[in-house]
Amino acid sequence: MSRYNADFQGFSDDLGASFKRYGFAVIADHGLDELTIEAAIADAKAFFALPEEVKRAYHRPGTGGARGLTPFGVEAAKDAKAVDLKEFWHVGRELPEGHPYRKYMRDNLWPTEVQGFRTHLYGMFEALDVLGRKVLRAIARYLTLPDDYFDDKVEMGNSILRMLHYPPVPADAPGVRAGAHEDINVITLLLGAEEAGLQLKDADGQWLDIAPPPGALVVNIGDMLQRLTNHVLPSTTHRVVNPAPERRGFARYSTPFFLHFNPDFVIETLPSTITPENPDRYEGRAIMAEDFLTERLKEIRLL
Repeated sequence: MSRYNADFQGFSDDLGASFKRYGFAVIADHGLDELTIEAAIADAKAFFALPEEVKRAYHRPGTGGARGLTPFGVEAAKDAKAVDLKEFWHVGRELPEGHPYRKYMRDNLWPTEVQGFRTHLYGMFEALDVLGRKVLRAIARYLTLPDDYFDDKVEMGNSILRMLHYPPVPADAPGVRAGAHEDINVITLLLGAEEAGLQLKDADGQWLDIAPPPGALVVNIGDMLQRLTNHVLPSTTHRVVNPAPERRGFARYSTPFFLHFNPDFVIETLPSTITPENPDRYEGRAIMAEDFLTERLKEIRLL
């Protein structure tokens, strides 16, 4: 990220080339405040350590897990037989009273048991929201769009900060921490992937370990951006496999930020991505971002 201001074109070219090849990129020197990150992760760990009945008071069934707690063993990858071995907390955008997007976005839940939880987690949400928009400016440059192309399309996006907890895994666990899946959204910014397990499926079908250096940011393309770009930027299948036997007793924490379009943005193939070699895969099938999200949440058993 230190190249972002010094050599924006070079940064954008390299970032876009990594996305085009893998659907993923690893960004160092991301500039996020380490104290903000550490405070948010510490609060999440404190919350996940609470008794189950206390945590479940913040679960709202039938809401797609949009806010608050999604308990252990609820979400599953599309078409998976076993549920994922994880629980998570969702923080979303806070909207003023009377905002038209309130019909799409619920109010956040804030646990009273962990002091500072709201301040720290929403501070992290806002920091990642800003950083995500900067990354999108580089993606726009790579796609030869105006640098600000995405600005007004994500400024009030239905984005989500997910605080993920993968508990220790018993030897006979019926499933994996996160089954093979693609992300629904525009781009995902992931912190805290240092504990091993994250893998992407390369174009040749091989699973590759993603092992970012400490403090780096993993970014990947989601299905919404893949659809918008006519698969020029691919949304790559990835998973979190169970740890080696010597690490089974350790929990894994990570913090993906799922950056979304504004709910009423219509996803329609960019004309510049349609060529004789790559005809429009979605001709006549424009879809509003909120409707696309709802379809996918049903597929992964959150709705």
